Amino acid sequence: MVRAYQKELLSGLFETLQKEMLVQLGIRQITHPTSKGDHCEVNWLDFFNTYLPKRYRAEKAFVIDCEGNLSEQIDIVIFDQHFSPFLFNKNGTFYITAESVYATFEVKPEINAANLKYASSKAASVRKLKRTSTKINNAGKIQKAKPPQYIYAGILTLRNGWSKNLESHLKSNLVQNGGLDLGCCIQSHAFHYDKKNKRLQIVEKDQLLFFFLRFLNLLQKQGTVPAMDIEKYHSFSPL
Repeated sequence: MVRAYQKELLSGLFETLQKEMLVQLGIRQITHPTSKGDHCEVNWLDFFNTYLPKRYRAEKAFVIDCEGNLSEQIDIVIFDQHFSPFLFNKNGTFYITAESVYATFEVKPEINAANLKYASSKAASVRKLKRTSTKINNAGKIQKAKPPQYIYAGILTLRNGWSKNLESHLKSNLVQNGGLDLGCCIQSHAFHYDKKNKRLQIVEKDQLLFFFLRFLNLLQKQGTVPAMDIEKYHSFSPL
């Protein structure tokens, strides 16, 4: 049985964690007031790369597939750091193979209908790419190729663009655009939309912590990305 003081201790640890997270996101905005969009993106990148387990990595990047198709540039791509054989960096621009992607996020100053639609379209440009999979040798046993996993998508903002009726605005736009799963508005709320059950959960307290823990839970349920079929990329190699 968990005693009261243990619950209080755990609650205090999570409260401290949220304060650290807010500092991680906010310090650079105050220090560097220009180019707000870019610096906000950098803060979110630092946030993910600080708090996610080291198997994951976050970068602003394009996503590419084995047929040479390219996504739009994504503000934040969460991808597998250990099982991603290719991470291309050309003059500071990253290109990530589609098989490696777990999630995408768009960073905007404000959450509103236009930005939700925009983030959904950016996510669609990644999800439509071709992803390969191949069998692997695991401890001497050949395992069948896993189907590509679902790619989560979300939006990250500072402000809420709706003064009232947040739930109805969010749900109608999420259903209409059909692309996003979760998001965080630092000054207002966080949300998770369960598409399968058509259930929208909105939290207006400790929203950053809720967002992070829910996203981490989704990643854990998702498991590891399938092994990519590297031979499919041979046609682009000079060898």
